[in-house]
Amino acid sequence: MELISHQANKNPNTSTHSTPPSLSRYENQKRRDWNTFCQYLRNHRPPLSLPSCSGAHVLEFLRYLDQFGKTKVHHQNCAFFGLPNPPAPCPCPLRQAWGSLDALIGRLRAAYEENGGPPEANPFGSRAVRLYLREVRDFQAKARGVSYDKKRKRVNRQKTQTQTPLPLQQQQQPHQGQSVMANYSGATV
Repeated sequence: MELISHQANKNPNTSTHSTPPSLSRYENQKRRDWNTFCQYLRNHRPPLSLPSCSGAHVLEFLRYLDQFGKTKVHHQNCAFFGLPNPPAPCPCPLRQAWGSLDALIGRLRAAYEENGGPPEANPFGSRAVRLYLREVRDFQAKARGVSYDKKRKRVNRQKTQTQTPLPLQQQQQPHQGQSVMANYSGATV
């Protein structure tokens, strides 16, 4: 759609078209991420169309991106596993940081819907992707000795002083289950 200026254009070399406002940093990054993902689908063997893309393809894309990561993630058998500041170098791989992957998935999830994809079929919001991100977060936290506990809301001091902690038997234990990240701590994919 063309915007018409209400002022007379006296110089024939100037245009009457106004330029669209520049996109925000977030919008530019979202567009670049979307283009990268679409390129990945085109280069996939066999090439994939967007409607046939599933959560499994998104996981494949995230694993592909790991090779460009800059975050050292120690193997479980590494001497520096669990140390936030290792004293010496080690051969553990560089991977994408959890926060980067989480932000990327958020941008791609929004871009999918902006590009006509139905929200209920959004592969970036699939259960497998959510589980993968959670496991990457937890594994990276253990590998670096950093806790990603949820922040709790502040409560009145009077309430917190009267509460007593639960005995160890009543505290929630992590559930056992098959990991979607079975190969994450192994060699680079």
